[in-house]
Amino acid sequence: MDSPEAGLRTGGATTRGIAYGCDYNPEQWDRDVWREDVALMQEAGVDLVAVNIFGWSHVEPRPGEHDWSGLDEVVDLLHAHGIRVNLGTGTSSPPPWLTTLHPEILPVMADGTTRFPGGRQAWCPSSAEFRRRALGLVEQVAKRYGEHPAVALWHVSNELGCHNALCYCDESAAAFRGWLERRYGTVDALNTAWGTSFWSQRYTDWAEILPPRATISLGNPAQAVDFHRFSSDALLDHYRAEADVLRRHSSAPVTTNFMVTAHIRNLDYWSWAPEMDVVANDHYLDHRLDDPRSELSFAADLTRGLAGGAPWLLMEQSTSAVNWQPVNVAKEPGQMTRNSLTHVARGADGVCFFQWRASAQGSEKFHSALVPHAGTDTAVWREVVELGATLDRLDEVAGTRVVADAALVFSWESWWAADGEARPSHAVRYLDQVHAAYRALHELGVTVEVVGPDSDLSGYGLVIVPALHMVTDAQAARVASYVQAGGHALVTFWSGIVDQDDRVRLGGYPGAFRELLGVVAEEVAPLLPGVRVTLDTGAHASLWTERLRTTDATAVASYADGPLAGVPAVTRAERGDGVAWYVATALDAPDLRDVLRSAVLGAGVSPTGPEGDGSVEVVRRTGDGRSYLFVINHAHRDLEHPATGHELVTDRPVAGHVHVPAGSVRVVREDTP
Repeated sequence: MDSPEAGLRTGGATTRGIAYGCDYNPEQWDRDVWREDVALMQEAGVDLVAVNIFGWSHVEPRPGEHDWSGLDEVVDLLHAHGIRVNLGTGTSSPPPWLTTLHPEILPVMADGTTRFPGGRQAWCPSSAEFRRRALGLVEQVAKRYGEHPAVALWHVSNELGCHNALCYCDESAAAFRGWLERRYGTVDALNTAWGTSFWSQRYTDWAEILPPRATISLGNPAQAVDFHRFSSDALLDHYRAEADVLRRHSSAPVTTNFMVTAHIRNLDYWSWAPEMDVVANDHYLDHRLDDPRSELSFAADLTRGLAGGAPWLLMEQSTSAVNWQPVNVAKEPGQMTRNSLTHVARGADGVCFFQWRASAQGSEKFHSALVPHAGTDTAVWREVVELGATLDRLDEVAGTRVVADAALVFSWESWWAADGEARPSHAVRYLDQVHAAYRALHELGVTVEVVGPDSDLSGYGLVIVPALHMVTDAQAARVASYVQAGGHALVTFWSGIVDQDDRVRLGGYPGAFRELLGVVAEEVAPLLPGVRVTLDTGAHASLWTERLRTTDATAVASYADGPLAGVPAVTRAERGDGVAWYVATALDAPDLRDVLRSAVLGAGVSPTGPEGDGSVEVVRRTGDGRSYLFVINHAHRDLEHPATGHELVTDRPVAGHVHVPAGSVRVVREDTP
């Protein structure tokens, strides 16, 4: 979206600036609350509201009987107050009557046990009966509201695969066999791909094949990866089916909310993103992580990568605490605003929340909301209103794109394969290594675009390839060609080890990247918990080492102690007009940052922000001759950052430096030549 007025495309036109929205569940409240709610939405500046997300049992209380009175009233009420509707299909959780009539739609776990109603998403993605009933509901919703002027966006289901992505029932087994037959063509080809000569697993007929149900020993890792692929495709097929119905009755764009976050890994969103009219994501700070703030930025950059660099929509976040972590930490004053504008800085043209009014009952009753249990005489509500006003002042940013000169390659397939049952060290986890590399760049002030392994890399000065365990020949060749053409790449350990069938690439590690990097590892040598090694540069490392030798690379750092003393740990090789680095161990955070600093400088990548602990984020968005500099100060001290132009949050001119108080955000429309 390149015009100054443009943002996310919703309805017949693009949004007018940055959207500000929420999930609304009016069915939880008496009708006399609804009018109060829309008045408060206007006060807060809310202009996009999601409804009917969990509405199935209300609009179809009995099979084939529909009651539209409540939804009609809410949609008309929102429209009368100038609020656009993000209309859910209502299919995210089946009503009790459906699972009572058809208990066979309930999901089955790997151990053969059934999961029953009482929560949400109690349905099998491969269930033909569920699909039939769900599409029947979508047809009715789309017919009734497809031409309603309030409908700006369609919301298919909700957080597809959050709980039910992997179902092991007999119907799923049959669908899995069909998927495998389409993928491999013959049972012999499947046997080759899965390596079934091991442990007498060779199949002679498709009917013999099952999902990777619970076994008494380690399972087949290639089977497990294919089941992840199948499961992602099964839910994507369900999304397509609902979207097709909607598009027959409406011209409004269609999407669903992704879950690009640290604890959801079952869907390969690189295959999903092209199906979305608008890429949307839900994100919640995860306080189980060492650095939740850095993970928020990573998730936003990955969502932007899924959108191909275009503006995207933050469909859900929280005003304060969530309800599903061991300790549900409340946000500090100003943190909600900083989190929201971090997403905007990194490409979001809409900021929405779960939910509008905090529930009085149900399993999410302690989840924060725009209107908390304590009402509007609260700090949260005042910040909600202030955020709405701030987003209004940032409307002109909509449609611009984030400037990023560095890329980080991320793969859900590598996540599935690298974290399989049988691996050298269960202490080494794929996402940890991705986050470590991202955090180092984040602390160096480098803006990163997160890209898929099949993405075009030519536009980046530096490409980071962390723990890319599963790699096709074409993907490895893409990185090699990028370097030969003058790019700089840094690959970290546990990369290039297996092909798309989870087959080890023989001849030494790091397999697919061995020739590019100019190294051969004869053996991996993971370290026991608590064991650390020192490098001759004074750096420290843990978790992982390799018996590495160089073929034509230069050793930048070697082990100074331990059983591998003198063995290279960090190498650098010149290839064509470019450079390829290899980090063969898990460096401590400051030491990984030192190596990446050298790579950044060598690649000629200019950081947007200052180097530090990540408490100051600086990101630039540009488009149509406009340039906007976001300075997000998470620290407890004021700062000055170089900038000249007009600051939008405070509506003041800036000459030379912008003052950013502790815990605040400033956005400067930069003077451009």
